[in-house]
Amino acid sequence: MNLKADLDATDWKILRELQNDGRITNVELSRRVGISAPPCLRRVKRLEETGVIRGYRALLNSPALGFDVVAFCLVGLHHQSEADLKAFSDRAVGWPIVRRAWMVSGDSDFMLHCVATDLATFQNFVIEKLTSAPNVDTVRTALTIRQIKDEGLVEIA
Repeated sequence: MNLKADLDATDWKILRELQNDGRITNVELSRRVGISAPPCLRRVKRLEETGVIRGYRALLNSPALGFDVVAFCLVGLHHQSEADLKAFSDRAVGWPIVRRAWMVSGDSDFMLHCVATDLATFQNFVIEKLTSAPNVDTVRTALTIRQIKDEGLVEIA
């Protein structure tokens, strides 16, 4: 594995614990990784300052909040100049229904992770916003049926 950050075994333990529970107290975290609280806190701060830890957030239960539709949209653009890619990126950032987005390689240029209250809301977004956006050539959608895995974004052994 080619690491871009200088991490030792204790840093990896800290990252694993924080990825599993971002609200863990520093005292409990230090106990779990086997170091005292002050150096543990220093290590967490260093991981935050170097950008290894980007932030913390609550993981919400979308269906419990009335957001029952999760879908992915693969978007192809007519033109892929840097300005065209940036213009679409900026537009995608402004769409609240788009929760995550990636520029991708292959047949499509972007993959959008969308969450909506219902199918009609998602369909309206696709028709009124996405397919009518400037420079959009193709849109392929995939509605999810059931989530089968929900892990932290990075595997930490």
